Amino acid sequence: MTAVRTPALSPVTRPPISPPSLLRASTAIVWRNLLHIRRMPEMLLDVTVQSVMFVLLFAYVFGGAIAVEGSNYREFLLPGIMVQTMVFSSAIVAMGLTNDLQKGFVDRFKSLPVPRPAVLVGRSISSLIHSSIGVVVMGLTGLLIGWRIRNGVVDGVLGFLLLLLFGFALIWLGIWVGSLMRTVEAVQGFMFTVMFPLTFVANTFAPTETMPAWLRTIAEWNPVSAVTQACRELWGNGPPAGPDAAWPLQNAVAVSVAWSLIFMAVFAPLAVSAFRRRSRD
Repeated sequence: MTAVRTPALSPVTRPPISPPSLLRASTAIVWRNLLHIRRMPEMLLDVTVQSVMFVLLFAYVFGGAIAVEGSNYREFLLPGIMVQTMVFSSAIVAMGLTNDLQKGFVDRFKSLPVPRPAVLVGRSISSLIHSSIGVVVMGLTGLLIGWRIRNGVVDGVLGFLLLLLFGFALIWLGIWVGSLMRTVEAVQGFMFTVMFPLTFVANTFAPTETMPAWLRTIAEWNPVSAVTQACRELWGNGPPAGPDAAWPLQNAVAVSVAWSLIFMAVFAPLAVSAFRRRSRD
């Protein structure tokens, strides 16, 4: 018998794999999160139907009982509801991150040669886009009921940029909480317990002048009040803070920027550290 010789196979040269940049990986995660919204449109209920419901409820049910000196209540109301929406964006990102950690998305991601911070950057940007949809919906609803930006295009754009900055700063709070909590239910309970007093003990829905002295002091030093007052001043939706108002309301725009930077400086390192510890578990 003649032996059959198998020709030697030449080694296959594999092309080198270059890890994607942080920007590219983060963009992929943003797109992945937005695809979830497209496939599950009900994820937008909180920033569409709920946003319209809040505007109409406060404008027509409570608006007649709340007097605002020097302003129409509907114009007074819209900046407050928009700030509330950006505050609640921290709860959205916290629940989304905890869900990713629970379902193993982060574990699968760790096996890929991509920058680890891309998960956090992508989640924060997609959450900001999600909340911005709510602001747009509320703005359109406000236009239908009489809300207007009265100080020109430049101040109008600055007001929206301030909203986005404050929302992005609070998103890092949500990432920190989402990395610490073990279940979505725990995140939801904790975040809403914190967010509701933060947004209601403020000037979001009613002037602080009618509050008891001790509660008025808390409300006027609340960061949410400063951002709301800043948006009202930039959009021309209310009078400037009175002479007896607290210092943050007297300097609302500068204080709002300062609070946003402080929140980012505090919560971003805490969020990154907590995420690293959680993703090692």
